Amino acid sequence: MPTVNPQILVWARETAGLSLGRAAAALGMKDGRKQRAVERLAAIETGELELSRPLLLKMSQKYRRPLLAFYLPTPPRRADRGEDFRSVPDKETDAERLVDALVRDVRARQATVRDILLDDESHQDLSFIGSMTVADGVPDVLSSIRRVLQIDLSEYRHQASPEKAFTLLRDRAENAGIFVLLIGNLGSHHTAINAEAFRGFAVADSVAPFVVINDQDSPSAWSFTLLHELAHLWLGKTGISGRHLDVQIEKFCNDVAAAFLLPDGELPTVGVDVHTSRDECIAKISAFAGERNLSRSMVAYRLHRASRMSEAMWRTVTGIFSAQWRKSRDAKRERQKDAQGPNYYVVRRHRLGDALLHLVARSVADGSLTPTRASKVLGVKPRSVAPLLNPVLSPDGKAA
Repeated sequence: MPTVNPQILVWARETAGLSLGRAAAALGMKDGRKQRAVERLAAIETGELELSRPLLLKMSQKYRRPLLAFYLPTPPRRADRGEDFRSVPDKETDAERLVDALVRDVRARQATVRDILLDDESHQDLSFIGSMTVADGVPDVLSSIRRVLQIDLSEYRHQASPEKAFTLLRDRAENAGIFVLLIGNLGSHHTAINAEAFRGFAVADSVAPFVVINDQDSPSAWSFTLLHELAHLWLGKTGISGRHLDVQIEKFCNDVAAAFLLPDGELPTVGVDVHTSRDECIAKISAFAGERNLSRSMVAYRLHRASRMSEAMWRTVTGIFSAQWRKSRDAKRERQKDAQGPNYYVVRRHRLGDALLHLVARSVADGSLTPTRASKVLGVKPRSVAPLLNPVLSPDGKAA
């Protein structure tokens, strides 16, 4: 077997978001005690122990890397994120490695979707991608988004819940030709990416534009993130977004999203100004947001940008809202621990979105996409492709 540079093994594992312990378990390395298995993997990564062919094949599968990548002379550069619109630490962390792996995965899926669409003679490029600039201003960018998506605020607010309001917004975006995915991990809860590390990712491609939303965030925040990433598409800016506002374009895209969800004229009705106490701010914002399918953090942000809330108060209440959401989420998970969860395929379809499911179903049905390639686009194992796509297919086996 050709020689594999041990540095490649470390790079492949870390960019897959796996610690030595989790990697040893994923690879099925059983050596009496867990610690011995970890020590054995560490020794292989330093070149002290020989790497067997069967283990290399498992690494290729579990680390989500083509086999040829392990024979590169040195680790390649990080995944192409486009522009990174976040404040990130100087030293790469485990979270950043997970983000890198996710971006690489999304890029590969988007490239395949792009090829499928280009092979369709009826396909036309989307003219709204990159059609605007920051100089056009928030009102004009938002007006264009509304026009293309054919959506207005009253329709959005009439939905029964924040999740249903997001679904409406997502459906309109997908009808316009944008693929919207909910992805917050690399396939397991062990690789979950905190929303503090990554909120959304946009690929501003006029053939196959992609928006990825971190589903580890609160569902009430998904609509804001989607609108934020749509603004990136209109500006023609591929990149990854976080919660921080140190980059001017992030402020602009946030303002576009916030202007749709909460127009200027409604801000006084929240009942909050710079003299309102913290507890009163929390109570009034919570009541206002709950009635309108809005994220509480977004309402606080909007008040801050309108100078109705100081930066210190905004950061304080946003931190409290985030802590309350995490506590509520953890309590819900604890209650559901012993209960039967939702069907795997139902959850997976929701995360992938109708646009991607129908495109892949049509391509598999007409033979232009093999089940193996389809599995990579959908992020599932090949044997899961058929049951995942089954509801999308008509009785004659064609895409509905």
